[in-house]
Amino acid sequence: MIRMQKHIRCPLVSVILPTYNRGWIIREAIDSVIGQDFKDWELIVVDDGSTDDTGCILEGYGRRLRVHFQPRRGVSAARNAGIQKAAGRYITFLDSDDLWLPGKLAAQIDFFSANPKAVACQTDEIWIRRGVRVNPKRYHLKSSGALFERSLRRCMVSPSAVMVRRSLFDEVGLFDENLPACEDYDLWLRVTCRYPVALIPTPLIIKRGGHADQLSRGAGLDRFRIDALVKRLDAGVLSSTQRKAAAAVLREKCGVYAGGCLKRGRHAEYRRYMNLAQRFSMDAINPAAFQSLI
Repeated sequence: MIRMQKHIRCPLVSVILPTYNRGWIIREAIDSVIGQDFKDWELIVVDDGSTDDTGCILEGYGRRLRVHFQPRRGVSAARNAGIQKAAGRYITFLDSDDLWLPGKLAAQIDFFSANPKAVACQTDEIWIRRGVRVNPKRYHLKSSGALFERSLRRCMVSPSAVMVRRSLFDEVGLFDENLPACEDYDLWLRVTCRYPVALIPTPLIIKRGGHADQLSRGAGLDRFRIDALVKRLDAGVLSSTQRKAAAAVLREKCGVYAGGCLKRGRHAEYRRYMNLAQRFSMDAINPAAFQSLI
């Protein structure tokens, strides 16, 4: 007798929500997923070693979400763990301090249905800082298409706003777990040098910031962006136009960061970043420009 195996249907979308000690706000993020108009999803919450009441809150949701607990390893490792456990054809992320509006997933699935060759799309967003709505600066405004050059100075893709095909990570790799911050900047340089990222110009996420535990509030973040730029330049995958643009931004960032090191008396770091800039251009930043800072 041939036994018929029960068919287990995979969800179309996997939602990955990394969190660490966000018991004070995580319910709102989870509820914004549960409240989506589109229902063919799984929610994977990766608790990255929380020591507050996050675990108890997650237990209260029962089978409406999958929980993976791991010792504290950082947001990159948490997102990677979620990706590796994901069963969906499409991957989305939601930071635990952000919210989705009800039509977010439906709009993105409709986009992929209409654009079967696309690999990534994001929605527009509403910014809230310390409970007050703010308007992004012009250089933060999102656009659609080839974003590599726009992404060199600052990340132009928001984790909570994006949806990608699962197969994209097989090509570009996962988040770099060696980066304590700017891991999204690093990933999207790897993506945007290969593929366009489409924009759905409707604000469908609420991006909240200004709280003390926000990673992007840390000082000296440009050193991680410099590391990401060096990796892209050394990988040998950029076109000549992309390489020229990346090298120019690298020199700019090295100059600014080196100048800060010099003002603070960190001369070894100053020399390191000036030498790094020199690697990518004979006309790199002239150290004499910083003599007035000594």
